[in-house]
Amino acid sequence: MTYLLALDQGTSSSRSIVFDAGGHIVAMAQQELPQIYPQPGWVEHDPMQIWQGQLATARHALARAGLRASELGALGITNQRETTVVWNRKTGLPIHNAIVWQDRRGEPLCVKLREEGHAGLIQSRTGLLIDSYFSATKLSWLLSHVPGARALAERGELAFGTVDSWLLWQLTEGGVHATDVTNASRTMLFDIHKNQWDAQLLDLFGIPPALMPKVLPSSADYGRSRASLLGGEVMIGGVAGDQQSALFGQACFQEGMAKNTYGTGCFMLMHTGATFETSTNGLLTTSAAQTSTRAQFATEGSVFVGGAVVQWLRDGLRTIEASDQVQALAESVPDCGGVMMVPAFTGLGAPYWKPNARGTITGLTRGSTMAHIARAALESIAYQSAALLAAMSRDAVAAGAAPVSELRVDGGACVNDLLMQFQADLLGIPVVRPAVTETTALGAAYLAGLTKGVYASTDELSALWRPERRFVPSIEGKRAQELMALWEHAVRQTTQD
Repeated sequence: MTYLLALDQGTSSSRSIVFDAGGHIVAMAQQELPQIYPQPGWVEHDPMQIWQGQLATARHALARAGLRASELGALGITNQRETTVVWNRKTGLPIHNAIVWQDRRGEPLCVKLREEGHAGLIQSRTGLLIDSYFSATKLSWLLSHVPGARALAERGELAFGTVDSWLLWQLTEGGVHATDVTNASRTMLFDIHKNQWDAQLLDLFGIPPALMPKVLPSSADYGRSRASLLGGEVMIGGVAGDQQSALFGQACFQEGMAKNTYGTGCFMLMHTGATFETSTNGLLTTSAAQTSTRAQFATEGSVFVGGAVVQWLRDGLRTIEASDQVQALAESVPDCGGVMMVPAFTGLGAPYWKPNARGTITGLTRGSTMAHIARAALESIAYQSAALLAAMSRDAVAAGAAPVSELRVDGGACVNDLLMQFQADLLGIPVVRPAVTETTALGAAYLAGLTKGVYASTDELSALWRPERRFVPSIEGKRAQELMALWEHAVRQTTQD
């Protein structure tokens, strides 16, 4: 039996999962990742905690599986995207905390770039809209605000990477400084047509090319982990940003297939094959996971606060003691009683792109309870995702393609039946939950398995995908439109312009 190890480094936790060749989970280990909030709108992680936590979970997962490193075919890495780390090449130590994808400190630079008219250039090369969500403004901030950083970078003494690059560096003890096309495509510095760093964009953001990692396909030989880390060398055969990895793990290999991941945020991707499609509805074009040098694309919409709203109910309002209690609390009332929550804690992402929006709860009456607020919080996840799919379908129809006919779902919150049913009701199409919901990690394992030769092709992976439950719409389309109109009204109330 061949086994594959997936390192799944996320925003809220680091996890490691051992899969067998059939895509079944053999063992798993997880460790929570502390969040750092230096000031409103800023979010950071300690890069050393990222690495140490990820290594610890990898060791625990192998121990729980009863496996030695020599019994692993390969390992794959999937990671929170856009989060930016800069470290010293000689010492291997970070020069600052990692700046997390949710962080908004780059917004002043984004305003400047928009005003100077660079939006068209950036979107045409990278597929992205100008936003501090992406790595470029975070990296620019680090070079400008960490004493001596720019001089060190210009001398080639610093390395930049998203979290995958940071883990690769640590796993190989500085032997590999690389990333894959999916992570590179989220930096706002990468030409996704040519699959290479763009010299003009690097110059625009003031970033020395010597900082940048080598870019490889998502399924490729990334070297070997050092034997001292896991008890033996292990081939690193796959790397992909978490959302593209989930698209791959959901076996969405064909044009028009879509998935939505319900994690800290919500991320919806639709595969568009070899076609680069520019959205006119506030969505992004991004690189899909690639098994060769041939470019593959996807349309993407990102919700900044998805499952994180449940964490806020737990940690901020102290409404629940554990996240899995939210469904019972929400189901204790028949509906949200007119309460509407827009969790724009760090602005609104696609398709709105309102960085100045802030969270609101509207429709409160004397009869409102925490149960109504909890239900509204859950429903907000579905509303935001429905807005994404509506924008995605408009783009597809405009391009002469068919709208999405079903949505495959994954991520921690997809186990919530109330949420999934409400999602299907709003969308008017089936929502399909797979038997293995850890599809982000599964995608990384599959990519590594392809490199190692465990799998011959993506056709073999498609045959392994299995549904667990289909949620079909239970309300009329007219009622769904009425609910979405109420949501859009609530969104308009969040902007503080």
